[in-house]
Amino acid sequence: MSLLVDVFGYLSVVIHGLTIVAQSMMLGAILFLALLARPLASRMGTAGPDVIRDSTRIAFWSALGLMMTEAAAIGLQISVISSTVDLPINGILGAGFAVSGLIKIAAAFAIAVLLAGGRLRAPLGPLLLAGAIELGAATMTTHAAARIDNSLLLLVVEGLHQLGAAIWVGGIPCFVAALARIRDVSALQAVGPRFSRLSMAGVAFILVSGIIMAWYYIGSWQGFYGTAYGVMVGAKIVMLLMLLALGYGNLKVTERLKRDPATPVLRMKRFAEAEIGIGFTLFFAAASLTSVPPAIDLTQDRASLHEIAERNRPVWPRLTSPDHDQLALIEKQQQLDTEAATAHTNPQLAFEPGSGDLPPRNAADIAWSEYNHHWAGIFVATIGMLALLNRAGLRMARHWPLIFLLMAGFLLVRSDPEVWPLGQEGFFASLRDVEVLQHRLFVVLIVVFGLFEWRVRVGGLEHSRAALVFPLLTAIGSALLLTHNHAIANVKEQLLIELTHTPLALTGVLAGWSRWLEIRADGRTARIAGWIWPVCFVLIGLMLLSYREA
Repeated sequence: MSLLVDVFGYLSVVIHGLTIVAQSMMLGAILFLALLARPLASRMGTAGPDVIRDSTRIAFWSALGLMMTEAAAIGLQISVISSTVDLPINGILGAGFAVSGLIKIAAAFAIAVLLAGGRLRAPLGPLLLAGAIELGAATMTTHAAARIDNSLLLLVVEGLHQLGAAIWVGGIPCFVAALARIRDVSALQAVGPRFSRLSMAGVAFILVSGIIMAWYYIGSWQGFYGTAYGVMVGAKIVMLLMLLALGYGNLKVTERLKRDPATPVLRMKRFAEAEIGIGFTLFFAAASLTSVPPAIDLTQDRASLHEIAERNRPVWPRLTSPDHDQLALIEKQQQLDTEAATAHTNPQLAFEPGSGDLPPRNAADIAWSEYNHHWAGIFVATIGMLALLNRAGLRMARHWPLIFLLMAGFLLVRSDPEVWPLGQEGFFASLRDVEVLQHRLFVVLIVVFGLFEWRVRVGGLEHSRAALVFPLLTAIGSALLLTHNHAIANVKEQLLIELTHTPLALTGVLAGWSRWLEIRADGRTARIAGWIWPVCFVLIGLMLLSYREA
């Protein structure tokens, strides 16, 4: 069990991200019911009961999802603590995280009971009360609960931040469901502006609370750009700007709809779908913040602007690889094997996956990693260029997804030289190491969306559901990259690596949801999106080509 602590740490971040998604959808659906669906039911005509029913179902299933993810999170933490610290389970259940989690489960259970069977007239008072209790319990697991100074203020601000996210992002699934039901223009003219106002309130809550938290948790510009916490906050800001751009586009549609009832609303539906995806990715970035302390608490090992600029100074890509035998871990293992042979004993492993220790590194290891990233950059940039040529009308370039398969094979062999197939550690044993596990997941994603997209390109499946696999897996892979920690500690060297991975993930998010809009939208929106995502791939390739570790 002790060798799986790193994997459990990563899984806890992923599960926490799913918990935030479920919580936001549950609270967002309840507020959508209370502030839009029920008050405007009469104006929606025959669609009114269906909109209420859809919102009720979303809240119900989100409550069940919250119960499951929170129970999984508690169980995971209990497993880790009980395996590393000699404490009885009863003692662990009395800890703050467990008490708060159990309260969240109880509140979600109450909400599920109130909404069971798709009840159209579930009492709003108890629903809102249970939602408030759940939100309060969730706030008690944030950084604010551990602060000594200004704890009450920060607890209120954290709660406001989560409430704003629930109103805006958590309410969008209900809004999309409502748009699918409504056929009457007058109903659209009522629902669109009402949700826009609710979203503006949510945005205001997020901005005000975010600024206050940045002041107390980051404290300085160096804390913003020189710590892991600040980098992830920066990633959240970039995704927030993406959401605001999409939201502004939808606001323009609702304003135009007021003046002209014939205004098409397809773009509003598709923008809202992209908002859901980007918003959920932002929630995973928020979950990753729980694995690092606030920037203001880290006065050592911060990266300076000079160090960041020096690390990102353009140099010629490394296109030749060092020998495998030159790597530090391989050299150390050979030394241990020689010593064991001399002493007639079994050789000790130089590195054990999942132990929590980083493998030794030397100049050859750095060169090996840079070589991997630079050749991956060549693959990705080539994919982007061929996709652009295909978009411009070059039919032969439609086979560009097959390059993903070449890249997947390259990464499978070279991404982790200390384990299978190049190293001594076997395939399944190597999965105890969280970084190896993440790399293997990325390889699987690359193979799957490469095959699906190739079938779409050569099989005439542009308008089938198979076409959605590529944008969805691109977005999922980018979200996983945002939670891809090279080290839990805020070591400066690892932070400098994270500073290169975060822009890759953000560009991947933009690429995935641009491709989604190309497929799902029409007209000018689809045409523009169809050019954006290949350009994003070219940019990702160029960023990988400039990757450095020294």
